[in-house]
Amino acid sequence: MKICSLASGSKGNCLYLESGDTRVLIDVGLSLRETLLRMDEVGIDASGVHAVLVTHEHIDHIRSAGSFARKFNVPVFASHMVHAKADKYFKKTQVCEFESGLALTFRDIRIDPVPITHDSCDPVGFVIESREGRAASVTDFGIVTRLITEKLRGCRFLNLESNHDVDMLMNGPYPWELKQRIKSRHGHISNEESLELLHELAHEGLEALVMAHLSEVNNHPEHVVRTTRAFLNDQNICAPRIVIGDQYRASAVMVI
Repeated sequence: MKICSLASGSKGNCLYLESGDTRVLIDVGLSLRETLLRMDEVGIDASGVHAVLVTHEHIDHIRSAGSFARKFNVPVFASHMVHAKADKYFKKTQVCEFESGLALTFRDIRIDPVPITHDSCDPVGFVIESREGRAASVTDFGIVTRLITEKLRGCRFLNLESNHDVDMLMNGPYPWELKQRIKSRHGHISNEESLELLHELAHEGLEALVMAHLSEVNNHPEHVVRTTRAFLNDQNICAPRIVIGDQYRASAVMVI
């Protein structure tokens, strides 16, 4: 299994995941030029990608999903509602529609689109399963549901949101309406909520963890790494590799 966080944050999101014999991008929220540049910088062959999976229709997740798919003649997987909402991005693109909550098979992987809560029309996270095990990416959600917790158990890799520090958010420069939106059931989870979820998900088989979609204004990457590692140590879990998803550069390719 190979993973690379190509971009993570409010200006663009893109995750590369190779599992079994299948290579996918989860969201393509950068420009096509920047996406290809970052893939080339870390040695990922863009022409080898088999599909693009779309979590929801916000521009920082779909900016170049259609153009990438057209350039390399691969399908885009999106829910019916997201396809309809963002149709202009998917012109002349093969779109494979899925239903949120119903798993499907593509090549040698099983794709499980997990319903989440966010201020978009039909948002999902993805659990990907192959002969190499389970991996999951869940960001842009406001509450941790029982379904999310159960679906994400037993993963070797997690791309997990840790958006903001509550004190920094509430005492920071954002207008009150935006603070309320971020803290709402349809916003983003905090560092504390991310650790609470990780408490349920951490196990000895968790080998790599990307803490994703960090706010540039209301969070500190070093704080997230420190508190996450301390938390896992307190749980007597052999700490997996912990990476912060960066907005401006790709992570190293992780092989697990």
